[in-house]
Amino acid sequence: MDGPLWIDTHAPELSEIRQQEARDHLRRAVDEPMNLVVQGPPGVGKTAAVRALAREAHAEPESDLVELNVADFFGRTKKEIRTDPRFEGFLAGKRRMAKRDMINHVLTESAAYAPMSGSYKTIVLDNAEAIREDFQQALRRVMEKRHRTTQFVIATRQPSKLIAPIRSRCFPVQVRAPTTDEIIDVVTTICEREDVAYDDDGVEFVASAAGGDLRRAILTAQTTAVEGGAVTMTAAYETLGDVGDEDTIREALAAARAGELKDARKTLDALLDEGGYDGQGLLRAMLRAARAGSAYTGADLARLHALAGEADLDLADGTDDRLHLTHLLAAWAAGRTELRAGFHEPAEA
Repeated sequence: MDGPLWIDTHAPELSEIRQQEARDHLRRAVDEPMNLVVQGPPGVGKTAAVRALAREAHAEPESDLVELNVADFFGRTKKEIRTDPRFEGFLAGKRRMAKRDMINHVLTESAAYAPMSGSYKTIVLDNAEAIREDFQQALRRVMEKRHRTTQFVIATRQPSKLIAPIRSRCFPVQVRAPTTDEIIDVVTTICEREDVAYDDDGVEFVASAAGGDLRRAILTAQTTAVEGGAVTMTAAYETLGDVGDEDTIREALAAARAGELKDARKTLDALLDEGGYDGQGLLRAMLRAARAGSAYTGADLARLHALAGEADLDLADGTDDRLHLTHLLAAWAAGRTELRAGFHEPAEA
């Protein structure tokens, strides 16, 4: 999809968040800075809500909002972390540092910097259900030390994965799955801002197909507008098959099969970051794409289903989606029939 994504160009302001209870809690955090746990299912707008909070709270949100996605650290090698443009300034000259210490150092240094405007800055930890307990303990200590100048916002779909000392230091903000009517309201507003033609049936079809995933609904509406010229029932129905990304997913499976795991992982990351998928949703899409293609035999499909069954159990535990899906692709590439064979934790270098 060419051009900027609507989920970015039409990110809501705090006043535009449709869920009144969540909006009121976030508004309170503007007037009275506090640590937050923003919790809810994938795709419901947790990150967008936190960014809206930061724009409202900070005169210079580009400087005083620091976003750290847990996937930026866990499941990546030391080299990948050290060469990431966002972190290399923190880690210059620290080549002998262990990965755990690298992560703690980036967090500590991010929290130590004085805010550019106002009296505090905001650090967001996204996908926090994947944070290991030892890192959570380090996070707790940083929260205690920097509580006067740093607001911590932890976004997660599974707050139960957080240790009690962190939960006790944060006010919970629940962001539920939006209703179909709320999604219709958002999509209609964006279409009008974009001067895109639409009809009620088309917008309702897009909203209903999203299944409570606001991000997916917005991306579907944008794809429909680009491919069909308008968000109508006919255009949305014809376009929804494209939004499934079947060709892209089949290419990733083929790349993994050919031993090109780096390319397969890059595609997987793009689908998770920009395609509106959570781990289990992408796993289901992989199976649909493999079944719809003609490249795989019955034995291949049976093996992929066996691997997917194991991966689904791990994904249900709420650990790192990227790690388990990458592990599935590696097992698929190696011709294994189960994920546990030859399993190793991600390398540190």
